[in-house]
Amino acid sequence: MDNLVSYQLEGGIATLTMDDGKANAMSVRMLQSINAALDRAQADQAVVVLAGRAGMFSGGFDLSVFKSGDAAETLRMLEAGARLSERLLSFPRPVIAACTGHAIAMGVFVLLSADVRIGVDQGARFQMNEVQIGMTLPRFAIEVSRQRLAPAHLHLAAVMAEPYTPQQAVVAGFLDEAVPPASLAATVQARAERLVKLHAESFTTTKLRLRQPALAALRDAIRDDMADWTARFGQAA
Repeated sequence: MDNLVSYQLEGGIATLTMDDGKANAMSVRMLQSINAALDRAQADQAVVVLAGRAGMFSGGFDLSVFKSGDAAETLRMLEAGARLSERLLSFPRPVIAACTGHAIAMGVFVLLSADVRIGVDQGARFQMNEVQIGMTLPRFAIEVSRQRLAPAHLHLAAVMAEPYTPQQAVVAGFLDEAVPPASLAATVQARAERLVKLHAESFTTTKLRLRQPALAALRDAIRDDMADWTARFGQAA
């Protein structure tokens, strides 16, 4: 792994820790690093724990790429983000998101793509802020959100850019559980150890069967998003 995503394997659990020293921005490089770590975890047939740095899970796509005017890099970043959600939703082993802090925009969509989401119960904000900053929410992001958020909160989160506290995030469906920061690592470890004991083939087949409608909708959404993005930014080199 490079220095953006570390990889630790122990007891059938692969811990992937994102840390760019700042907002864990979902740049092309970060997305490539996560995928490389997932490749390794898949080869190791490991349960995955995807964690952020202290206080920050991910602040979303790298806004500097949008501002740079580099159309090809922007298209690569957007497609890689959408494909990461698809990969996590269909990953053959359980994926736990250890939400160490803020999850904003693409950071939220990564969170919503995990099988289990455990976060800190203080000092974190959960928000789809796209419409607040002048961006239209991609179709793939809507489908990712639709399959996990409570219907009453989908409109508030996606259209109104409502920010959520950790406690509100559990009610809305961003998180399954919120625990004190000092307990996060132990809580995630205990859950991962339980998931290691699941029958791998039965888990994979059931997960894909359950998510088939959501994955079909997501793939259609990515296709339509790609058509829009390609028309706007051009074909990536």
